[in-house]
Amino acid sequence: MKVAIVSEFYPRQGDPVLGVWAHRQALAARDAGAEVRVLVLHRLVPPRASFFQGTPNPPAGAARALRNLAGEPRRQIHDGLRVTYVRYVSPPRSSSYPAWGAWAAPALGLALRRLRRSFEYDLIHAHNAVPAGDAVRRSRVGVPLVVSVHGGDVLYTAPRSDAGREAVERGLGAAATVLANSRGIAELAGSYGAADVRVVHLGADLPSRGRGTAVRREQAPSLVTVGHLVARKRHADVMRALAVLAKRHPTLRYVIVGDGPERVALEGLAARLGVAERVRFRGQLPPAEAIEEARRCTLFAMPSTEEAFGVAYIEAMAGGVPAIGCRGEPGPEEIAAAGDGFVLVPPGDIERLTQRIDELLSDPQRLREASIRARETVAANFTWRSCGEETLAAYEHALGGKSSAQGTSAG
Repeated sequence: MKVAIVSEFYPRQGDPVLGVWAHRQALAARDAGAEVRVLVLHRLVPPRASFFQGTPNPPAGAARALRNLAGEPRRQIHDGLRVTYVRYVSPPRSSSYPAWGAWAAPALGLALRRLRRSFEYDLIHAHNAVPAGDAVRRSRVGVPLVVSVHGGDVLYTAPRSDAGREAVERGLGAAATVLANSRGIAELAGSYGAADVRVVHLGADLPSRGRGTAVRREQAPSLVTVGHLVARKRHADVMRALAVLAKRHPTLRYVIVGDGPERVALEGLAARLGVAERVRFRGQLPPAEAIEEARRCTLFAMPSTEEAFGVAYIEAMAGGVPAIGCRGEPGPEEIAAAGDGFVLVPPGDIERLTQRIDELLSDPQRLREASIRARETVAANFTWRSCGEETLAAYEHALGGKSSAQGTSAG
C-alpha cells in the first residue's frame, strides 16, 4: 500500500518540534507495512509574532523570518521518509484560516500530480480537515482520502465562525474515513459531518528496562510540564501549587519544557510567588531531549484545557512518570480510563491539584505503584506500534469500503 501524507504541521529545519506527532504516525504506518511519502503545506508568510522576536525593528524581524521560511529546503529526508515542502501563501491566520485550503490547493494539486508519476499512491492521509483535508479535496486527485482530527478542527476552527464550520464540514465530509485521537474528538467530528470515524491513539516509545538504559531520576522531587507556553496549558496553576507546597516539600522543583507567548508572564509569576529559584525554564528542546527531561522528574503535571489527546502525558508515563491532567477533557479522560498512573483534577482547581501532588509526593509506596502502572497503561494502550497497526487497518478499511468521490467537488 502506498500512501501520500499531507500535513500543515510537520518538523522542519526551522522548527524540529512542530507536528512531530504527524511524523511519528507516518513512521509508525511505514513500520506497519505502508510505503509513505509526505507533503508539507509550507506557508511563506511569517507569523506576526516573528516580527518582534530578537529585534526591536518589526520590518527587519519580518524579513529575517521570511528568509528562514524561503530557505527551508523543498525536499528533505526525515528518518528515511521522503518529505516535500509545498510552498504557498495566504492572508493572515486570524481573518482567513478557514480559507487556507483554497490558497494551498493549486500548489498542493501540482505536487500531488507530480508525486504520482513516480509514486502511485493508493490514498491520501491528511492531518486535519483544515487546511490539509480541504486542500486535498480541492485538488481533485481522485483517490480515497483519510483525514485525521487532532482537535483543532472541532475545538477551534469550526466553533469560531460559520466559515470555519463550513470548511471543516467540507473536509470531513470528503473523507472516506476519519481518524480521531480520542473518543471525545470522534464524537465532535461526527457532529461536523464525519460519516465513518475510527479512534486511533497516538503513541509513545517504551524505554528498555535493561541495565544501564534507564533515565536517571532527579534526587530531589520535581514536577514537569512539556508543552507550548500558552494560557490553556495552565502552567500557572502548577506554579501556584508549587508555592503552596514549598513548606511541606522544601526541595520540590518545577521543570518547564517548551516556549511560547506566556513565558514572560510565567517568569513574572514565579518571582511574585517567591518560587523563581525552584522553577527551571528549559525552553524548546528536540523531541528526544524533551522526553528524557520529563522522565528524569517525579510527576508530570499539565492540567490543561481543550486537550484533544496529549502525547506528552503518555511519553512521560512510558518512562514511569505518573501524570496529572484535567477532568472533562477528551484526551486526559481517555488516558485515565485506559489504566492507572494518570490522575484527573477539576479544571482550574488549584487546591485539588495541590492536594493530588502532595498525596503522591508524601507516600513513596503509592508513588512507586503509580510509576509502575503508568508504564503498564502505556504499554497496553498507547504504543507507536499499535498506532501504526491501527493506522494501516484504517487505510485498508478506507480502500476496501469507500468510494473516491471526495476528490470530485471543490465547492
